[in-house]
Amino acid sequence: QVQLAESGGGVVQAGGSLTLTCADSGSTIRYTDIDWYHQAPGKQREVVARITYRGIASYADSVRGRFTIFRDNTKNMVYLQMNSLKPEDTGVYYCNTDYGVAWGQGTQVSVSS
Repeated sequence: QVQLAESGGGVVQAGGSLTLTCADSGSTIRYTDIDWYHQAPGKQREVVARITYRGIASYADSVRGRFTIFRDNTKNMVYLQMNSLKPEDTGVYYCNTDYGVAWGQGTQVSVSS
C-alpha cells in the first residue's frame, strides 16, 4: 500500500529556493507516475508538476522554468526543486500517484514579498 509523506516546506523570501520531498513509507512508487500539487489559500489543488515512472517530467505553465521535478527510485522518493519562488507559490504542496491514493499531510510553503 502506498503511503505518501511530504516534507521540505518552509518560509522564504521571494526569489528564494526550496526542495520538497515526497517519500513512500508503504509500498514502492518507483513504477508509478507522481504528481506534485499546489493548493493556494482558499483554492483547489492543482497539479504543478508530473514525473513518469521513466523520469519524463512535465510542468504547469505557472512553474515551468522555475521548478524541477526529479526522482530517486532507489530511495522511493520524488523531489520538487523550487527556484525563483514567488508569493503566489504560497500554499500547501502535496504529492500523489497518477491513480490517486490517500492524501498525505502536505508541506506548507510560504513566500514573502
